Amino acid sequence: MQKIDLPAIPDEVIISKIHLIRDQKVMIDRDLAALYGVETKALKQAVKRNLERFPKDFMFEMSKEEFEDWRSQIVTSNSDKMGLRYAPYCFTEPGVTMLSCVLNSKRAIEVNIKIIRVFSRLKEMVLTHKDILLKLEKLEHQSVKNSTEIQIIFNALRQLLSPPKVPRRKVGFKISSV
Repeated sequence: MQKIDLPAIPDEVIISKIHLIRDQKVMIDRDLAALYGVETKALKQAVKRNLERFPKDFMFEMSKEEFEDWRSQIVTSNSDKMGLRYAPYCFTEPGVTMLSCVLNSKRAIEVNIKIIRVFSRLKEMVLTHKDILLKLEKLEHQSVKNSTEIQIIFNALRQLLSPPKVPRRKVGFKISSV
């Protein structure tokens, strides 16, 4: 397979294009079109011609409410609002993979490989952080259990270091009053 010389797309650029919508990591049609080097309209037409390849877990269209909320949070400048008149398609990781098949260009395949690698690294990071979180929870439970035992030890040590004060017998002579 002949490799195409693409301008280097930094991972940060791809990561910035991944959004959390409906509790899923997705990429928006317009961002993918820009990465693939096609117009958003052409990407949407290719998807519409191949809708059977995009079940709901591969792609969905934002609802009107989601679109307004997303647009108000993500879009900051008026120039960015250009082209955002209609609710975009949102592609999950499998949907992004399917897009490269539908677009069937070498650029789409190359960019898709890069995107899938970023998705994979994000999953690895989540799993790593999940392991760390589980270990911290385990440690927390152990420390709660141990803290009770440690409190008992500290109380015993305090008692040993400061025994109860028993009145002591006075030493010395008694002088009787005459």
